[in-house]
Amino acid sequence: MSIQELARGMKVSQTEHPSFRRCVKKLIKEGRVVRLKRGRIGPADQMDIAVGTISVNRSGRGFLETEGTSEDIMILDSGLLTALDGDRVMVRLVGERFGRQAGVVIKVLERSDRNIVGILHNQHGLVFVRPDNPRIHRDIYIAPADSLNAKDSEKVVVKLTAWDDPHSNPCGKVIERLGYPNAPGVDMLTIIRSYNLPQRFSAEIMNQAEKAAGVDTTEEQQRRIDLTSECIYTIDPSDAKDHDDAISISKTERGYRLGVHIADVSFYVPEGSALDIEALKRGNSVYLPGMVIPMFPEVLSNDVCSLRPNRKRLAQSVIIDFDRQGKVLGWQIMDTVIRSHAKLPYEEIQEFFNSQTVTSRIKRVADSLRLARELATALIKRRAINGSLDFDLPEAKIILNQQGEVLELGSRVRLESHRLIEEFMLAANQAVALEIFRKGKPLLYRVHDKPSLEKLNAFSDMMKRLGHSFPVSKHIKPIQFTRFLEQVKGLPEADFINELMLRSMQKAVYQRENIGHFGLAFTHYTHFTSPIRRYPDLLVHRLLRALKKGKHPAAVAHRIDQAANHCSKTEQTAEAAEREAVRTKQVTFMSRHLGDEYEGVISGTVSSGFFVRLHNIGVEGLVRLSSIDDDYYHYDEKHFRIIGRRTGRSFRMGDAVKVSVASVSQERKEIDFSLTEKRKTRIAGPEKKAKGRKRYTKRQRKR
Repeated sequence: MSIQELARGMKVSQTEHPSFRRCVKKLIKEGRVVRLKRGRIGPADQMDIAVGTISVNRSGRGFLETEGTSEDIMILDSGLLTALDGDRVMVRLVGERFGRQAGVVIKVLERSDRNIVGILHNQHGLVFVRPDNPRIHRDIYIAPADSLNAKDSEKVVVKLTAWDDPHSNPCGKVIERLGYPNAPGVDMLTIIRSYNLPQRFSAEIMNQAEKAAGVDTTEEQQRRIDLTSECIYTIDPSDAKDHDDAISISKTERGYRLGVHIADVSFYVPEGSALDIEALKRGNSVYLPGMVIPMFPEVLSNDVCSLRPNRKRLAQSVIIDFDRQGKVLGWQIMDTVIRSHAKLPYEEIQEFFNSQTVTSRIKRVADSLRLARELATALIKRRAINGSLDFDLPEAKIILNQQGEVLELGSRVRLESHRLIEEFMLAANQAVALEIFRKGKPLLYRVHDKPSLEKLNAFSDMMKRLGHSFPVSKHIKPIQFTRFLEQVKGLPEADFINELMLRSMQKAVYQRENIGHFGLAFTHYTHFTSPIRRYPDLLVHRLLRALKKGKHPAAVAHRIDQAANHCSKTEQTAEAAEREAVRTKQVTFMSRHLGDEYEGVISGTVSSGFFVRLHNIGVEGLVRLSSIDDDYYHYDEKHFRIIGRRTGRSFRMGDAVKVSVASVSQERKEIDFSLTEKRKTRIAGPEKKAKGRKRYTKRQRKR
């Protein structure tokens, strides 16, 4: 029907008509209502039309991610129209293809506002930019007047200006010149611009931060519970500057009393201020190699809000009582004043745990640390019994010089001291979630849905090919995953199985509806412990304070929904940027080591070859089948193996190999290895799990 007919049917009054038309136009823009011929409109879901964000892979194939469902829609070849990765589009469904729902793009509703970063090329006066992002599958044509006088081979930032015809290239204009690719700092600047990360704070934000930092807190301190005499300390990385959590612990008749003390950022950042709006926009701090893009200016994040040693600081403290087995007996949440007595690095704590050597810095907190270790051990054991998942995957470590060049690559070791702090933060987050839930008030939960049956079946099938049994059901529990990981622990393919299992999981997100946290096996969970670097934690602090005053805002549910959706997206953007930054530094480092030999382990197999992850430095590269010249090899997809046709020589996940660096493409961020060892021929065939197989020792990893 027409808009007028719809208005009459809904009995919209004359005075309401302008706002009604605006509402309909908004629905059309969102794609929930479709404009048809002769001025008529209709609901999209009644016309085999879907709306969502399109994702384009490296090969140019598109997939539509639709709201409210985990199943994406495959876009047929030549069905992208003028859609680019990240655009919001309308798709007409055309039935199933290859066993999945398929469609074609019929309209681009909203362009992604992501910057396009790439190399500018000037070929005989024809200027175009080839995007770094392989998901953007078309070069961008630049009119000479819109090139900002950029030189050939310079790295530039481009904004799309027009693209209406899928048979021609899109047009754009250069908005920033970043410099030549190999110039110092350009690599990280490229990532910052590619992900639209805000690099600087405005003068208004900086002024507000300075004023907030200068507020006299004497009166506020007198109002709060004074814990400055308690043995409180922080445990962080040795180079950390923002300390938003501290702990204290004591023995009780029934067990332990844990104090988790969190920087009270909410006192310094008024809700609705320019400082608050900017923090919400950023959503979180972003950690790139050698630099941090903070959520708040340093005067707050690294100074007055940071729980620096021997300084009085405002905090929100969660005091939790446990029995000797780590069972929660009760808790209190209070506004406090604290003083951290020590700033301790993880490595020093671990050395104390290992050797019981008491250094001058450890001396005043040694007894407390012993109690903390006892309690953490009990909590870890209790969580494992409940089925809480604990993925222990390698984390990259990169050491840079002042110019941002890589001096050393490695992998971070997850120490017992890391686990200790993790357990205490988990306990505090749980207590806060339960506190607000029991009051019956809305909360921003951190949730993790159970895996989809489709992904579970795919994971189970892969495990079957590797010779393992992982039964699947609709009512699967976290404990089943935990037991399976224990079962494969120590096997050559254990890391690969951990990664596959992690990929089969849903992503953890923020939302008001509490569905629990599947991975942690928690019924109630939120984020409260990092308000300096995560906006959701700051919001939860405010909700707690409002609850204490008995003034839960009327519009709080809408506010939570907005923050949840936005912060889930900014978190995913930050993670993607951090991964790409690490890969960029790794690739640059390896480009200086062509021909060098390394030892590694096969971490994955594909039809074109197999991936090798190097010991000690964590870099991954591909050994192409075409580079192995002693036989013709084919991919045994059923068992994830590469097998020689004549010799029967095979390569499978977990095999140790020696390789050399054959080639590196910094543009594509790809590394190719070639085998350097002569291996004994192994006849291919069904491989049985050997009894008493030695546990595979992971590569030594330097912190």
